[in-house]
Amino acid sequence: MEVIPFPNIEEKFEILKPNTRLAVTCSPTKGVDETLGLSEKLVSRGFKVTPHIAAKCVSDQRHLESIVRKLDALNIDSIFVPGGDRPEPIGEFSNSYQLLKALRKCDHKLKDIGIAAHPEGHPDIDDSILMEDLERKKDLADYIVTQMCFDANILGDWLVRINQRGIDLPVWAGLPGVIERGRLLRTSLRIGVGDSLRFLRKKSQVAAELMKSSIYHPDKLVTSISEYKNIEATNLAGYHIFCFNQVEMTEKWRVETIADCNEIL
Repeated sequence: MEVIPFPNIEEKFEILKPNTRLAVTCSPTKGVDETLGLSEKLVSRGFKVTPHIAAKCVSDQRHLESIVRKLDALNIDSIFVPGGDRPEPIGEFSNSYQLLKALRKCDHKLKDIGIAAHPEGHPDIDDSILMEDLERKKDLADYIVTQMCFDANILGDWLVRINQRGIDLPVWAGLPGVIERGRLLRTSLRIGVGDSLRFLRKKSQVAAELMKSSIYHPDKLVTSISEYKNIEATNLAGYHIFCFNQVEMTEKWRVETIADCNEIL
């Protein structure tokens, strides 16, 4: 489950069991320090944490090495490396590939490094360039997390296609959680649209799906993905849930859905 750093946001996590995996986003305005601050609090409460280390928010190799030392001190062994939403980088890293290469020069204890992917494309980048970018990063990473995709066939076809291109990393499909529309809008206003929902401005389909009803439930989407005709020919590992800090609603849905699946099995 992916969460956005807010003051006292950790109080919402009482519903979660220890060892739950939580990803912590990296704000383009507040940077990596805020991400690491919340990560430290979550680690102390027994959660497994995957901080986002956005390339554009890291100034140089020395800054990266200080981040790695902090991660090692917290016994964090998994990170996610996006390019970041800043219009301009704060230093010498302008994309995730550059940061991934720089990580190779660091003495770290990281076991899992994740990279982003866009099954439905990106408004500013050609699809062929996106695929080439994945190909050059695949040997520098251990898993892929996709942006939210609301079309099971588009997601499934993309999963098959990357396998055919030799990109065989496990893929965690980006999935919206149970989201109450009013709270989603209030969340975006609190931290700024540019921080939390930048991609919604660029991708009207995502915004439209989330705004269709007062509460969005991902059940239909999960069912459609599971019934994709070639799902066995993909490296789908599971779901990365974008909850927009609506932790309780999403966790309740997640637990109930898993219980229902176990009953069927």
